[in-house]
Amino acid sequence: MDLYEYQARDVFEKHGVPVLKGLTATTPAEAKQAAEQIGSPVVVVKAQVKTGGRGKAGGVKVAKSPEEAEQKAAEILGMDIKGHEVRTVMIAEGADIAEEYYFSILLDRANRSYLAMCSKEGGMEIEQLAVERPEALARVPVDPNVGIDDAKATEIVTAAGFEGEDAAKIAEVLKTLWTVYNEEDATLVEVNPLVKTGAGDIVALDGKVTLDENADFRQESHAEFEDAAAADPLEAKAKALHLNYVKLDGNVGIIGNGAGLVMSTLDVVAYAGEDYTGGVAKPANFLDIGGGASAEVMANGLDVILGDEQVKSVFVNVFGGITACDAVANGIVGALKTLGDDATKPLVVRLDGNNVEEGRQILADFNHPLVSIEETMDGAAKKAAELAAK
Repeated sequence: MDLYEYQARDVFEKHGVPVLKGLTATTPAEAKQAAEQIGSPVVVVKAQVKTGGRGKAGGVKVAKSPEEAEQKAAEILGMDIKGHEVRTVMIAEGADIAEEYYFSILLDRANRSYLAMCSKEGGMEIEQLAVERPEALARVPVDPNVGIDDAKATEIVTAAGFEGEDAAKIAEVLKTLWTVYNEEDATLVEVNPLVKTGAGDIVALDGKVTLDENADFRQESHAEFEDAAAADPLEAKAKALHLNYVKLDGNVGIIGNGAGLVMSTLDVVAYAGEDYTGGVAKPANFLDIGGGASAEVMANGLDVILGDEQVKSVFVNVFGGITACDAVANGIVGALKTLGDDATKPLVVRLDGNNVEEGRQILADFNHPLVSIEETMDGAAKKAAELAAK
């Protein structure tokens, strides 16, 4: 789960990371009140959206009075930034910026470790810096069992080219940011920019935090970060049903059992869409019902996918293992009976594995006009793509 900037700021403050004052507002009048409460001669009105490029889109504006903060908030609230509607702004205390730096710690999946990245050149797109001037971005592996202690913090700031008093101050902040990463079960903590003020203080002026939802069972407080109003209703429904679902921008619904099989199915459908429909047919979602999924879970998955207006056809790709194909077939039958006239989209079903013949026979006996059975994955993908493109 990605946090909004104001949420990241609050998490930073909770763990002792130096930050400036910040309050949220959902109306221009609230923005004025927030600026008055902060009491700084200069505040920054910042759109709260979970995407980059806010500044370039006009979502970050400086205000030199509460009245101006009210005006700037009125300009920003309601904006569309890369498909994200601005419903909240943060009124942040202005800063006397002398220098801007960059720091992040993230999960390095390829190396099964953590990676700290640090640069004396903050404030710009870090991806651009990494490509154009990779030598300006220090990359230091972090042992998960040790984290960022005194020695590792010193190694990071030295690799980034910091010296003297600045290096010592930044190293202390990096250790605190590691505490955020570790204790909050994060997969990303990023500060861009990490600034040095005119007074020589090191302050986290912006923050990005991504939390690992797999750790929710031990992070009950993270539930308060969820933005139900901004959540996709289908994803919210799937989450309530404990389904592993991600909505995509396509028209072929995908259901499979096992993440690897579902990922392969996405690829096969994408290729079939290119080959047989000229790119018209594309995957509409990722939905993994799991290796031990019951008939009820299959029914829930179909209910979610058939509720997506973009979906024109559904590809059910199941390899029977712990849950046999006949149980999956019964789940499909039960879902279609429950949905009744609301089931209006064709289903292409490919079953293989444990009790495959029994499963196919159940679907054949049901003889639903929307259901077609294919024996191969490629054949089913082609059929689903062609149906979606009609």
